[in-house]
Amino acid sequence: MGTPAEADRGEPGGFRTALAGLTTRGRSFLAAGVAAVVCAYILGQADLRRVGLLLAVLPLICAAVLYRTRYRVAGSRRLSPARVPAGSEARVHLRMDNVSRLPTGLLMLQDRVPYVLGPRPRFVLDRVEPGGRREVSYRVRSDLRGRYPLGPLQLRLTDPFGMCELTRSFSTFDTLTVIPKVEPLPPIRLSGEAKGYGDGRQRSLALAGEDDVIPRGYRYGDDLRRVHWRSTARYGELMVRREEQPQRARCTVLLDTRGGAYEGAGPDSAFEWAVSGAASVLVHMLERGFSVRLLTDTGSSVPGEGADGFAGSQESADAAGLMMDTLAVVDHSDGAGLSRAYDVLRGGNEGLLMAFLGDLDEEQAAVAAKMRRRSGGAVAFVLDPDTWVREPTDVPPPGGTHEERLRMLREAGWTAVSVPRGASLADLWRQADRERTSTAALSGEAR
Repeated sequence: MGTPAEADRGEPGGFRTALAGLTTRGRSFLAAGVAAVVCAYILGQADLRRVGLLLAVLPLICAAVLYRTRYRVAGSRRLSPARVPAGSEARVHLRMDNVSRLPTGLLMLQDRVPYVLGPRPRFVLDRVEPGGRREVSYRVRSDLRGRYPLGPLQLRLTDPFGMCELTRSFSTFDTLTVIPKVEPLPPIRLSGEAKGYGDGRQRSLALAGEDDVIPRGYRYGDDLRRVHWRSTARYGELMVRREEQPQRARCTVLLDTRGGAYEGAGPDSAFEWAVSGAASVLVHMLERGFSVRLLTDTGSSVPGEGADGFAGSQESADAAGLMMDTLAVVDHSDGAGLSRAYDVLRGGNEGLLMAFLGDLDEEQAAVAAKMRRRSGGAVAFVLDPDTWVREPTDVPPPGGTHEERLRMLREAGWTAVSVPRGASLADLWRQADRERTSTAALSGEAR
């Protein structure tokens, strides 16, 4: 939300800036007045000199009055909402306040917006009474994610005679964040995940025996049957045993941002599909109660609040906003491999791993295959480069390298799903669930 701010003061040039704002009418009056005064001096006509002075002074007086009143107008901007998915509209509310004791003349209000958000909005405001306000609004929309500055707000002032026009800029800016599209995903059972909140109920006991009890102070409403008398006698106050602490399930979403792994650009490109897919999975897993982390091929992790980089349950909403803001501006990286992401993942058991990968060569497919060893379950959505680069044909692509990469991942334990052009993430989400279920059933029969 923009805060009210008055127009900028102290613009270089002072009153000369106001003179530069004279309209064609004002310049004509000034030129005619000067010419009349010169002719009156040559001809000795006093009446003509008075008329000339009147014509010359009138635009100067209008410029002086307009120069003083321009400081007494305040403006503010409010975005609703400030964070909007790509392809959706946001409304910008503008408010002008006359903070002076004099009424204003006719005002023209315009706001500066990037060209991707639409044309520059302009509004004509009638006379604003002392202490009065005017409110207008306009809509913006972008199919491209990113952070777009709005402002500065510009106000064009004019006098009642049309002699002078001044354009003043306000100092406040606002930022509209266009986040990736989030597709609702169906609730499915993801086997192999680290159990905890969500579908699982595995717990780590806080009580491992009478000697390993970790007590805490008594709180109103605690069950008296959980009072630990030995600690109560030791500390001199009522102490109770801690309850069993549920272990929160973890999920890491890996986004491949390598520039060489994707072809094309624009809102319908393969990279934009991967970013939107990562955003959808992040939101879905947070809603299910998972501790979620966003990881890129460069090894950068979002959010990084804790030592392990995972978002806690208390900060789910803040973490979701932080990750959406990160995905709004994420771009191709200069890296050529996934080794940095592998170094981060091999540090410990990361629970469930969801990866959105671009085109893989044999070396990077081997690196991705090794990531499966340190995760409780792994699902990879691998974009099919042949369908994203050109229109699909009846002739199969030569070599079948994409299928070979998928086979390498599946042999390493991944649930690898091919992503053709125009595919729905919800359909691929169900397909991944079916493949995991069938793989688990075949493994059980083999055992």
